[in-house]
Amino acid sequence: MKKIIIITGLSASITLSLFAFMAFLISNDQVKLVLLPDHVPINIVSLPEDKPAQIKVRPNLNPPPPPPPMPITRVTPNVGEVNTDFNYTPPEIQQTGGSLSVLSLGNKADGEARPIVRVNPKYPIGAARDGIEGWVVLVFDINAIGEVINISIVDSQPKRVFDKAARQALKKWKYKAKSIDGKNISQQKLTVQLDFTMAQPS
Repeated sequence: MKKIIIITGLSASITLSLFAFMAFLISNDQVKLVLLPDHVPINIVSLPEDKPAQIKVRPNLNPPPPPPPMPITRVTPNVGEVNTDFNYTPPEIQQTGGSLSVLSLGNKADGEARPIVRVNPKYPIGAARDGIEGWVVLVFDINAIGEVINISIVDSQPKRVFDKAARQALKKWKYKAKSIDGKNISQQKLTVQLDFTMAQPS
């Protein structure tokens, strides 16, 4: 019972203390009143007048006309005279190593090989331009079907001027192969001379 009385007394004293403190605060509180002026200043801002819309002209996007064509200057070149007048006589062909006759023996023909296709060599351009003449001696074999094989240069004059042309021409020759008892056989070591001569214009 004493505890209740003591607690109640403490509570009452604390409550009174709080009320007294609040009254003190209220009495010392200074409230400042803000007085509004009689005339409130009003700032009037004038807006700029609306301007009429400006019409912009679109730029001309078309390309400019092309410039006039440049005049064509024609220049006639000076061409030096080149003397190309010459008559080419195909080289004379001399063959050794066998007779060209064909013997007829009944139904079987025997005989030495004989050419059936001859190709003239091309005159080298440099030699024709310089008016050079000469000859080439070649040795070759003929196989059983008449082809020219194993070509070699024996001699030539001038050296190495007409060798290539002579070799290329002889390689294209075709022969009727030598036959014995109607059977074709090959031949070796046949010799031919190709002469390169130029007939001068009259």
